[in-house]
Amino acid sequence: MKPFMDKDFLLQTEVAKKLYHEYAAQVPVLDYHCHLNPQEIAEDIHFKNMTELWLGADHYKWRVMRSNGVPEKYITGDAPDEDKFHAFAKALPNCIGNPMYHWCHLELQRYFGIYETLSEKNWKKIYDTCNARLAEPDMSAKKLIQMSGVTLVCTTDDPIDDLHYHEEIAADKEFDVQVLPAWRPDLAMSPEKEGFVEYIGKLSAVSGISIVDFTSLKQALRKRLDFFAERGCLVSDHGLDYAEFCPLAEEEEEMLVKKSLSGASLTGEELRQFRTMMMLFLGEEYKKRGWVMQLHYGAKRENNELVFQSAGANAGIDCINPRGFAADVADFMNALNKDGNLPKTIIYSLNPTDNALIGTMIGCFQNEDAHGKIQQGAAWWFNDHKYGMEEHMNSLASLSLLGNFIGMLTDSRSFISYPRHEYFRRILCNYIGNLVEQGEYPEDYELLGEIVKNISYYNAVNYFGFDLQ
Repeated sequence: MKPFMDKDFLLQTEVAKKLYHEYAAQVPVLDYHCHLNPQEIAEDIHFKNMTELWLGADHYKWRVMRSNGVPEKYITGDAPDEDKFHAFAKALPNCIGNPMYHWCHLELQRYFGIYETLSEKNWKKIYDTCNARLAEPDMSAKKLIQMSGVTLVCTTDDPIDDLHYHEEIAADKEFDVQVLPAWRPDLAMSPEKEGFVEYIGKLSAVSGISIVDFTSLKQALRKRLDFFAERGCLVSDHGLDYAEFCPLAEEEEEMLVKKSLSGASLTGEELRQFRTMMMLFLGEEYKKRGWVMQLHYGAKRENNELVFQSAGANAGIDCINPRGFAADVADFMNALNKDGNLPKTIIYSLNPTDNALIGTMIGCFQNEDAHGKIQQGAAWWFNDHKYGMEEHMNSLASLSLLGNFIGMLTDSRSFISYPRHEYFRRILCNYIGNLVEQGEYPEDYELLGEIVKNISYYNAVNYFGFDLQ
């Protein structure tokens, strides 16, 4: 029997062990998509206790607690922090087979030196030990990022953001990690949401463009794209809960934008048309700037209205949308590609049944612009567990080029979620190690080591074009 989460955790073969310890573990971490708050990085905050650090904005853990029958006041409510931690510690042992059990114990090991397993029996001891450690000077936001071996972070930022926290971070010469903005224009593409007209007014103010139609809306967005680019942005990101492709004639586009700016409700068909014309415009702009376009789709959000009313968005009440959008995404990419406007693109679907669909779709649009110009993004959200990652790797390897894959991301709001990269790398090395052990790939460590290091780090550096010299 293997020990619990020892140095060879998840590594089943000698080849896998060698690949992980001698190659994957030796390269840094590049976090090209996360939800860290740049203000918290700039201010180099300290967390008052383990509840604030671990449970404050982690909807993965909130789902675990709800599934264990924990009342909402101990999750997103006003219960004391210590009681919240206690409730989570009681729930954690039931996460057998769940990645949360592994992530939590990796974090306790890597950041706190705690190798005990958290449970009802020892929760108070571990809580107090972690809190004492958090009070030490080297446990600030910036120090945690540096401790994790991170070289670059891309946050998630709205087009109207002034990015002054990014400027403050860049001015700190003692902090050697780049923190770059990533363009996330979801609000500008959501005329159905309350406050859309007010949001466009803010976009008008920060851009200096009076937005009255589609022409002026595009002018305002171009100015903000330039503003982001001047501050190092190379990445866009879209939460495409919709993803239907529904193009319009140019004269109809102007009329539709004017209608949305008037505050009038758009029909379902008009919403699809609005989003399509915005995505086609933005895709072309990304291509001009050499940016990478990320497309996340397949989520059905805010399903529990009671929790949404009390806790708001991102509260862990989302699920997989069974409706497929792969054909629409392919049509969208084709529309950009035929005019030479398709940027480097990463496609993530929350629905694991889309793995093969995406694997075949990306092959339709690869060209000499980049090795793996169109990427199937890492196993995302409900798929970033051991089996989800293995299924993703197996599908990608079978239908595309696993060696060109740009690897893992945190997609997290936590400063200590970086062991998820370790988790991914161990699973990657085990997957490749099994291929070698079964005689399906040669035991050539010059080749294997390069593949593992590239997927873990260097492919992403080169793909995005980050300057990490």
